[in-house]
Amino acid sequence: MALALLLTAGVGCTGGGPERSGAEATPGTSGDIVVASGRDVTGKGGIRQQLIDAWNDRQKKEHTGFEARLVELPGSADAQRSQLLGALQSGSAEYDVVNLDVTWVPEFAAADLIRALPDGLVDDDVIKSVASTARWDDSVYAVPFNSDVGLLYYRRDHLEQADVQDTDLSKEGVGWQRLRNLTDTIEEPGKERPTGYEKGWTTQLGPYEGRTVNGIEAFAATAGYGVGLTDADGHYTATVQQLTDGLAELRARTQGAYTLGDAIRSNEAESLTDFADGRTAFLRHWPYAYRTLHQSLTDKQLGVAPLPGGAVLGGQNLAVTQSSQHADKAQELIRFLTGKESERCLLDAGFAATRVSAYTADDVTCGSARTPDAASSASSPALSPSASPTGERADPMPRDDHGRPAYARTILLPALQRAVQRPRTPLYGAFTQTFATELGKLFGDEGSGDTAALAKDLDKALRRVLPD
Repeated sequence: MALALLLTAGVGCTGGGPERSGAEATPGTSGDIVVASGRDVTGKGGIRQQLIDAWNDRQKKEHTGFEARLVELPGSADAQRSQLLGALQSGSAEYDVVNLDVTWVPEFAAADLIRALPDGLVDDDVIKSVASTARWDDSVYAVPFNSDVGLLYYRRDHLEQADVQDTDLSKEGVGWQRLRNLTDTIEEPGKERPTGYEKGWTTQLGPYEGRTVNGIEAFAATAGYGVGLTDADGHYTATVQQLTDGLAELRARTQGAYTLGDAIRSNEAESLTDFADGRTAFLRHWPYAYRTLHQSLTDKQLGVAPLPGGAVLGGQNLAVTQSSQHADKAQELIRFLTGKESERCLLDAGFAATRVSAYTADDVTCGSARTPDAASSASSPALSPSASPTGERADPMPRDDHGRPAYARTILLPALQRAVQRPRTPLYGAFTQTFATELGKLFGDEGSGDTAALAKDLDKALRRVLPD
């Protein structure tokens, strides 16, 4: 189907991508500014490349002799992290700017692989929760480029077929019990189920970062307990009781009566396909899914709402490497790529922007790139709609009167402002591997065991990998 093809062009902040060469690229000329990054969810020649092209055009006009070059790293997020660490530690790749997952900033900063930056690069316009991901040890080491947060997608058509009267779940907060009740309504005896429907919801519970994210979101929703696990310095702070409560919440969310069986093996692409194919009524996913899903589903079929409970903050931040021979120019590039206009371009293209102004300031428009079609060419000439040979718009994503994705201001921005973080620690790689492995006991034969016993195992495992 069409969605399967689109999925090859974009993955989430914790997903993987096809293999591509370039991980060991070195500058071709002394004026190259090499930017290493994971895949662009807007596809080949997407918005990140377009923004770099716009900066390069400026350099040509000013005859600076500099040109930025984007190198996309292959593999999953974990593989990209390993490649960057190896390349920077060995000096085998001369990167000037690296696009880091927000969870990697403490590790790269503590290892002295990236430079401390001026505080002014992260100003008051950056969403407060997002801005905090740029710092480590009281210094700014990276600048938020694009953000991410968990969201709830739902099939309006499935709810309507089940005679649910109000299918706008974004009006007020919806809890997990409400989702279970809606699932029960869809599955009421005697009702005809939607074509292809199997279970209430799906998410990313495969043995990778997606499982960690879902676990943290369950822990964050536990009564009387924030995310915790570590303090601001990365020291382990959780108690067995807190872990017990968090595991109980995750178990309740993923019980077989309501969760698609394939979810325990799913990543971003697989869960997105299952939802688009109608196998579930609900999906936990990232903002880029809004644009991708609208390629195959209409606005009458698809809805989006805040994720019940706490939603994890994701995204990527730009940092200057210690080995860069053009640190000042690299910093200038970062300032351009994370400026107000660039952030508006990222939002219009389907990313979650990091600046409040991208969502709220109508005088901030995208003039630096030709992002996907917007509804209003008057507000942003670079975003005038294009049409296919049949006369249909090439990009059916709903937009507001100012060309932004329709849900951006009312749903996405508040979700980012309320988002919770994963543990901030230079040992995040060891944490997430341990955490995901231990959570896996909930989904196999061992999952029938006592939650308190599983919590004790998790506590011991985390104490081995994190300082207390």
